[in-house]
Amino acid sequence: MAVGHQNAGGYDKLARRLESVCRLCRREGMKLFLKGTRCGTDKCAFSRRDYSPGEHGKMRRKPSNYALQLREKQKVKRIYGLLEKQFRLCFKKAERMKGVTGEKLLELLERRIDNVTYRLCFAASRPQARQIVLHGHIYVNSRRVNIPSYIVKQGDKIQLKGKEKLLKQVKDNIEMVGERGVPSWLTVDHQKFSGEVIRIPRREEIPIPVQEELIVELYSK
Repeated sequence: MAVGHQNAGGYDKLARRLESVCRLCRREGMKLFLKGTRCGTDKCAFSRRDYSPGEHGKMRRKPSNYALQLREKQKVKRIYGLLEKQFRLCFKKAERMKGVTGEKLLELLERRIDNVTYRLCFAASRPQARQIVLHGHIYVNSRRVNIPSYIVKQGDKIQLKGKEKLLKQVKDNIEMVGERGVPSWLTVDHQKFSGEVIRIPRREEIPIPVQEELIVELYSK
């Protein structure tokens, strides 16, 4: 039985990219790793042109406070692959949680099953992880989950299942990105294509270079 209920951001629709994802990295001034292992090679467009796209990309202007806040929000949206409505709903859920809103927002995003699939090194990128989830290859506590925004809990056991072609691809992913490492709030058995959420991630365990307090300021206006 597939788990298909709404969770932290509504029913997921795969965001269609109508422009090169490399332009998104250049616009945010950092690698967002949207192309997986390619981002670590000399083919990475950001490595060759680390300035904003467009005619005036090399011009340096002092951004306004609003521009800084907006850029931080866009950066996080693009890293996790969310649409604006999904991101706003996730933020509202973070506001209702006990604790610091910005940190709770990042915690929720990290606990999305598509991100967990990526963190377990089953996929080379988050877009690839999202496809694996959408195609029904991920199980949580023996139940199939095909909604990328599904939020995992402490103690949840994740299992990847699929045909030989998929498992070979995942093995290749593990070999290519295994050095990326699995965060300490997760455990993984790559031989069995399984993992477990041993606890909720803390802010210092979320390697996202973002000032989340600026996002809170943006939505507080």
